[in-house]
Amino acid sequence: MVIRQAILNDIKAIMELVKAVVPLMNAAGNWQWDDTYPNPAAFEKDISLKQLWVADVDGEIAGIAAITTDQDAEYAQVGWDLNEIAIVTHRLAVSPDHQGKGIAVALLQQAEKVAIDRGIPLLRIDTNSENEATQRLFPKLGYEYAGEIDLAFRPGLRFYCYEKRLL
Repeated sequence: MVIRQAILNDIKAIMELVKAVVPLMNAAGNWQWDDTYPNPAAFEKDISLKQLWVADVDGEIAGIAAITTDQDAEYAQVGWDLNEIAIVTHRLAVSPDHQGKGIAVALLQQAEKVAIDRGIPLLRIDTNSENEATQRLFPKLGYEYAGEIDLAFRPGLRFYCYEKRLL
């Protein structure tokens, strides 16, 4: 497995991954993603900003993560200081064909590497309240639960926030 920055030629494969993941998310009661989000435009923007990473397994996109400094205004609901710069992971997904193989761990480790490289000792992430897999994963990687929020762009859904401070 190689973790690398995404390129525009990856968009088709990324959208195929999203198309495979969304029904599984929805079947588990997780309505965070649908047929309108995330979309190619969101990923194209991530690529232009050099903040989209992929897990490449033998030439196949096995996972994706946007590793950004973009903090949703709603993060203030858990008492986070939004003026404090943090590396924030968004749009984390793993292909159903590759789940359980450490892909999400590798992508979150890439977020830590980006944080270290940029001298930013704080990582933040949120997940849908129905996503039990990430709720188990984040604490295993040293993230601490910070509280629950709602997000304006996903009305009616609840999200759990986690953060990790690097030494």
